[in-house]
Amino acid sequence: MYKKDFPFFENSSVTYLDNAATTQKPKEVINKVVDYYTHFCSNTHRSNHGDANKATKEFEATRETLKTFINATYTKEIIFTKGVSECLNMLASTFAKEFKTIIISSLEHHSNITPWHMQGRSLHKGLEVVNVKQNLEFDFEHFEELLKANPNSFVSITHVSNAFGVTHDIKEIARLTHKYDSYLLVDAAQSLAHFKVDVQDLDVDFYAMSSHKTFGPTGVGALYVKKELLEKLPVYQTGGATINDVSFERSIMLDAPYKYEAGTQNIAGVIGFKKALDYLNNITLKKVHEVENELYYYLHNELKKIEDIVLYNNTKNAIGSKSFNIKNINSEDIGILLDKMHIAVRAGHHCAQPIMKKLNIDGTIRVSIAFYNTKEDIDIFIKGLKKAIMMLKD
Repeated sequence: MYKKDFPFFENSSVTYLDNAATTQKPKEVINKVVDYYTHFCSNTHRSNHGDANKATKEFEATRETLKTFINATYTKEIIFTKGVSECLNMLASTFAKEFKTIIISSLEHHSNITPWHMQGRSLHKGLEVVNVKQNLEFDFEHFEELLKANPNSFVSITHVSNAFGVTHDIKEIARLTHKYDSYLLVDAAQSLAHFKVDVQDLDVDFYAMSSHKTFGPTGVGALYVKKELLEKLPVYQTGGATINDVSFERSIMLDAPYKYEAGTQNIAGVIGFKKALDYLNNITLKKVHEVENELYYYLHNELKKIEDIVLYNNTKNAIGSKSFNIKNINSEDIGILLDKMHIAVRAGHHCAQPIMKKLNIDGTIRVSIAFYNTKEDIDIFIKGLKKAIMMLKD
């Protein structure tokens, strides 16, 4: 039903089930990026000629659209970045740097682990990790123990696990975080495309988002910063478009959000991001979630029928990604064979090596769905998987 809106599917025979790595782009996103480069390619927030004004207007329209999309209060709470990794590094290098303790979950992507290591932190030495329970559920009891022992900490948690699709209860995590005078950053790379997000209802302090995992262009992301924290957030980089006045004696920065957006931004990408959000708004995230939830259950039930399969979490509080292994078969070998059948999944550790080590595995086969996928896609995958298993067991 939705594939007709995505040129990739007109030009490829691939059954695409690697959406956690990146999503395909609807035609209107691609057309808008081409429109910018073809008809009004100019820099933003600098020149005052017609094309530059149009570029600035459309760039800022994305900020307004994203503000509404996540129910932020003010447009200045939205800062554009290159992506979630830059958001995490930005906060690790500035606001969070002085906190004695950083608390993360067991299901984090490397992007929410390595920035803390770069500060010289390690487990129980400035970095604490919340235990994972059976079926990879978040251990709230352990989380509160860590907060009690380390009040006034900085908590950085993924909303949805990129490796397993497990969804954390961010509202409850935020409640406990603030109870102990701590701050909460949420990695939303895997959540924004799957269900409605309301940052005010969740009561998060920072929310890091990705365009390319939300049907928009690559190289674009955004960081939501709660208004009262904007003046506490140090500038990460400086340069063009961040300055109000400069002399050789001092620099005076612009107000938020512009003081956080140094240099020429990915203008085409930001403008294209708006079209992706518009597209999702037209479908509605409620519909997106309904379609994906049905597909996720269907995938889970079909996988359960396969002999010697190892599943790591159930369908409760999960969306997007589903990871598994087949006993005594290397996940990478299955991935290679599926690729030869024109079925795109990901095999490996998915930039989540710590949880893989905790599970005593090298990696998994990961199927990650989007609303444009169909039950037919899953049937093709299951058929290919069975064929690969038969070939590797011979």
